[in-house]
Amino acid sequence: MSRAADRLKVVVNHLDRPSSFVQASTSGQNVAYYQPQALRYSFDNDLLSTEQRISYEEDGFLLIKGLVSGEDIDRFRAAFERICRREVQVPGLVVMRDVSIAKSEFVPDQKAISKLQDFQEEPELFRYCGLPQILNYVECFTGPNIMAMHTMLINKPPDTGNKTSRHPMHQDLHYFPFRPADRIVCSWTAMEKVNRQNGCLVVLPGSHHGTLKEHDYPEWEGGVNKMYHGVRDHDPNHPRVHLEMEKGDTVFFHPLLIHGSGMNQTQGFRKAISCHYASADCYYIDVRGTTQENIGQEVKEIAARKYAVDDVTFEDTWAVRGRLVQGDRTNL
Repeated sequence: MSRAADRLKVVVNHLDRPSSFVQASTSGQNVAYYQPQALRYSFDNDLLSTEQRISYEEDGFLLIKGLVSGEDIDRFRAAFERICRREVQVPGLVVMRDVSIAKSEFVPDQKAISKLQDFQEEPELFRYCGLPQILNYVECFTGPNIMAMHTMLINKPPDTGNKTSRHPMHQDLHYFPFRPADRIVCSWTAMEKVNRQNGCLVVLPGSHHGTLKEHDYPEWEGGVNKMYHGVRDHDPNHPRVHLEMEKGDTVFFHPLLIHGSGMNQTQGFRKAISCHYASADCYYIDVRGTTQENIGQEVKEIAARKYAVDDVTFEDTWAVRGRLVQGDRTNL
């Protein structure tokens, strides 16, 4: 059998689909494997190879090299710089600064900004979310009706010595009041070379097979950036993968995958652009009484201050941000 079939045997323990179990005979040997339709986390739409689907099934992430062109990335960078110079005003945009420089004198350039969040009203940046080559892969995980729910351009700054440029290990589902988790996926594209020196993504392969864990702010001496919640308990001995990437490389990952990033130990900025997508068939949930109650309350308080409203819900804050990028808006 092929290497892909050999790897299929590895995922037997992760799947509970006995009806799809197949016994094949090759060269006189019986080999047990699962048919592709038994795979839980992706759809068979002829784009992903069997081996790629198995890799995502096992690890919870899939890296595609060179998916976004250098020309597109340069355009996204130019749009980011225009925002930094205050040449444009974008409705709903959240501009974040690293906690270590948040109280310093504001300088209108990229040195003052560590992240842009919710850029759905900035046409050039939001163009990333509708790139056909991105959506082709997203559809493998969400199905054909696709909502762009959460947008970010991360500008990880050189660490000031307080280690505040780190991002604690976390699961993205902690921030999302919609389900099912298996129909949500993030695309994260490197806008330049990303490595361990400038703080690449660190993932715990296979951690997406677990449940959503309790999150809160880590107790770091140098302080923690706003909304940077971290998993309260994860196995420190779990194998880690450092995703070193080139400009244009894109990683797709499951919202339960535990991941974070290290310090930026260089003098430059580490840029990446990302979007969390969900099937438009997903539905909202009430997070009260769950491990997500703390983030739900924090988001509601921020929204109430920003928009001077008292009755906004956690779900409302997501409903107004979501944008249909393919198919029909069936639910979300």
